[in-house]
Amino acid sequence: MADRGPRQYPGLAGIDGCRGGWFCVTETAGRIQSFATDDFATAVRRLDGVAVIAVDIPIGLPQAGPRDCDLLARRRLGPRRGSSVFPAPLRGVLDAADHAEASARHRDIDGRGMSRQSWNITPKIVEVDSVVRAVGQSRVREVHPEISFRELAGRPMHDNKKRPAGHEERLGFLRDVFSPADLDRALRARPSGQVARDDVIDAFVCLWSARRILAGRALRLPPEPQRDATGLDMAIWA
Repeated sequence: MADRGPRQYPGLAGIDGCRGGWFCVTETAGRIQSFATDDFATAVRRLDGVAVIAVDIPIGLPQAGPRDCDLLARRRLGPRRGSSVFPAPLRGVLDAADHAEASARHRDIDGRGMSRQSWNITPKIVEVDSVVRAVGQSRVREVHPEISFRELAGRPMHDNKKRPAGHEERLGFLRDVFSPADLDRALRARPSGQVARDDVIDAFVCLWSARRILAGRALRLPPEPQRDATGLDMAIWA
């Protein structure tokens, strides 16, 4: 049975990266609200007092080699959706000037280049890394929407999240755990040039995972802690 969450509990938030920065969906005492911001630190300040902030971005970065959580997530999603889990960049490439430099450094460290997709989200990873290293991980947890949807639905999604069929597939499951009116309101209110429809959908399923984290029912990949050189836990929660 899907987790609807308790009627009254501390504030929760689901955050997804978007073209304009970050899209946040919050829930406090059953009330759903949303906002967009261009800066992750600003989002966290606005969420002061929120018990769990579930964000779709890698937290904790390896010195070399892949993270266990990424390997386990791809395996759990299978061949159709597994490619949506991009390898987290190595910590040693975060300050590279461009993709070519980052990929060259990556190859020097462990023999493999860096994908364009991983490079494209590196600025957001740097934002989150800076904030989490300052405030800790007690409230901010890494999630991945496709893993969250897999746990919500009991199977990986069939359709690509960028396509209308993928939107409807995911919204069908979200309507089981959120008010359709809240979902529709957030979709209508989004700044369309900065926040895509799938960003809103992903933020809601991140919020669903935040409910499960707070309740102690979330999946954790891997089950045992794996920490990076700065002490950050490298885990995907759902």
